[in-house]
Order: sequence, then C-alpha cells, then structure tokens
Amino acid sequence: MLFMDRLEAGRRLAARLDRLRGEDVVVLGLPRGGVPVAAQVAEALGAPLDVCLVRKLGVPFQPELGMGALGEDGVRVINDAVVRDARVTPEELAEVEEREREILQRRSRLYRGARTPIGVAGRTVVVIDDGVATGSTARAACRIARARGAARIVLAVPVAPQDWTDRLGEDADDLVCLETPRDFYAIGQFYADFTQVEDAEVAACLERATGRARGSAAGHGDREVDITAGVVRLRGRLTVPEDAVGIVVFAHGSGSSRRSPRNRFVAEGLNRAGLGTLLFDLLTEDEEADRAKVFDTGLLAGRLADATAWLRAQPEAAGRPIGYFGASTGAAAALWAAAEPDTQVAAVVSRGGRPDLAGSRLPAVTSPTLLIVGGADVTVLDLNRQAQTGLRCESRLAVVPGATHLFEEPGALEAVTDLARDWFTDHMAPAHV
Repeated sequence: MLFMDRLEAGRRLAARLDRLRGEDVVVLGLPRGGVPVAAQVAEALGAPLDVCLVRKLGVPFQPELGMGALGEDGVRVINDAVVRDARVTPEELAEVEEREREILQRRSRLYRGARTPIGVAGRTVVVIDDGVATGSTARAACRIARARGAARIVLAVPVAPQDWTDRLGEDADDLVCLETPRDFYAIGQFYADFTQVEDAEVAACLERATGRARGSAAGHGDREVDITAGVVRLRGRLTVPEDAVGIVVFAHGSGSSRRSPRNRFVAEGLNRAGLGTLLFDLLTEDEEADRAKVFDTGLLAGRLADATAWLRAQPEAAGRPIGYFGASTGAAAALWAAAEPDTQVAAVVSRGGRPDLAGSRLPAVTSPTLLIVGGADVTVLDLNRQAQTGLRCESRLAVVPGATHLFEEPGALEAVTDLARDWFTDHMAPAHV
C-alpha cells in the first residue's frame, strides 16, 4: 500500500504543494473521498476550502466504470469511447444523467447549506481528489473552475495511472501526483484504509474550514496544541470562539483520534453555538497499536484528567467552565475522570457510549450527565439504561430514533449535536475555583 488513509495522503500532498503557500489559492475537493485529502492541503497552505460538486456517470450495468461526469454550472463530460464500448444507449445515458443531477443538487444543499461557493475568479485553484482512475470527474472539476474564471488550475492527486497526464493535460495548467504505479486497477488498491467517506465527514471538513476562516477574521482562537499527560505528549486542536461560554473536551472511542469526523462534526456545531472545544489524541501513535491501552479506561481517564489540568492553565480557558463529550469507550473515560474531584467538570455528554465500563466510579460522578444512544443500537441502549441507575447526579437518557451505533443515518448526527449543545449551554455555570 502507498498510503495508510486519506489523511496521510493529504499530508504528503500538502508537502508537495508547499510552493503555493502565500499565493492567492482556493482548494477544491471532490466529494466525497477527495474532501478529507483536500482539507489537509487547505489547512497546510492556509487556504480556503470548498467542494467542487461533480457526479460520475456510471455505466448502468457496471456503475463503478465511469462513462462521463456532471458538474455544477451545467458542466458535462462524456467519455465517448466508454459509452461506445459499453453499448450504452442515449436513453440509458439520459436516465443516468437525470438521477445523478438530482443527487448533485441534494449534495449542494447538504454540504454548503446557505453558503455560496467560494469565488475563484483570478485565483489559483487547486483541484484535489483521492486519486484518478478514468479522469472524468477530475476533468469536469477543472472545467467548472475554468468556467468560474480561475486564473490557474492545479490538479493534484495522491495516485493515478501512468498515462494520466495524457488524459488530463489539456484541462489543467499544472498536474501534481505523488505516485503513478504501473499496475493500476482501482484507486482503493493503494490505500490500507479506503473506507467510504460519509456525508457527515464532508460537511465536518467544510464547517471546520469555515470556522477557521471566521476565527481568523473575528479573533476566534483555533490552534494545534501539544498536551503533556504524564510522560507523554499528545496532539490536539483547541478552538475557542470569542466570548465562549465554556469549553468541551472530547474523549474519542477506540480506533479513533482527534480527527474523528463524527466528533469534529459535533465540535463544529458546538463552536457555532459559542462553545469552545478541545479534540486531542488520548494515545500516542505508538500506543494506538496496543489493544490493551486502547481499552484501559483508567489510563484514558488519567490522560483526560491531565488534559483538563493542562487546559485550565491556558489563557483561553480562564474563568470558563469545562465539560466532557465522550464517544463509545471514550464516554467511560469521561465519566471516570469526571468522578475525580479535581477535574471540576460542569457537564458530561456521552454519544453511543459505554458508561458501564466506568463501573464503580459512576456513583461518584456529580456532573450533570446526558446519555445519547441510537434507538437501533439495542445492546448499547440496554447498557446505558443499566448504567444510569448507578448515577447519583442529574442525568438524562436521550434516544435518537432509528439511529445505529455510529449515528450514520440522515439527521442522526445533527440530532446528537443539538442535544449536546443544549445540555452544555444549560449546564455551563461558572466554574468554582
């Protein structure tokens, strides 16, 4: 494998594009897989991030094979050779186009909401995807940028076939690719983790980039941090809007990190509501491979308590109450840490959590606690009901109808965000010190 995941690919691509730093650059990611890659590049270059909405037109009986693409502003690219070889009729092509155009419009509303596309006229536009196969979607994206007046177009991807420059050289002014392997069958073969990117992750990437831009303009604090926890240093990101009413520290679940798209989605919603957030890695990169540490609730709770002490010493936290948001096994760590008198936590929210793993610590928790569970997550719902009986503090169990453990259903993560926002804002009283 050439890349562990899209985040690593994005970081490596950002290093290759560092020469663009300081220029008037806009980064456009192709949803869905290209957006996490593009987000890494945009952050590294200090450039705004937007999506370039393109939909592949898949051959009816072999949808993974692209016979063209549709894009915003009426852009349409058809690969006549594929259409001819696959014997696709004009009626079949029209039917696929109609379906994909509807999805294109729906995705625009989902990803951008009321925001208008970022202007690219007269600027350098970097178009990014997680890789190029047939090139139809990349070609359409470049044409969209050209139609909107981009002064220069750079098409940048982590991986592509060896002949990709022949296919796309006329649509971009500059082509950048990290790897062009000889035996190329599909983009996913070059990633160890090529998990499908969900709409929530795309929206979270865009919201994060928007929040970073707004923060720069309005004194909004948003910075990468190093947290000392015992003998280790942990990476994190501290975001504190101006006049924040409090700061929420996130404790992620097993197999996740500060880059968790679901936690970042919730964090962006809290930021918009005037709450600060700290997302950080509970384990170092070396420790993440040790399954014993991943499920060591006491260790994770200790790290969370250390991060809380570190946060209280930061100028952004002065006089502001602190809350915990725990996901999955991270919820157990959050409740365990909240049971410690020195943490002085104003409120706790658990998303699909395992509060049962906090065991005998539950009765010692004094922080108002909200347990959010998906209605279809039957086993975890039962564990939360049992754990709630062990809490002596103010508590509530909120069930999101139809949601499964990861809250991947439409609207489920938005419901989690709204519940968490209301709980924190209702309980963020000034901390007693």
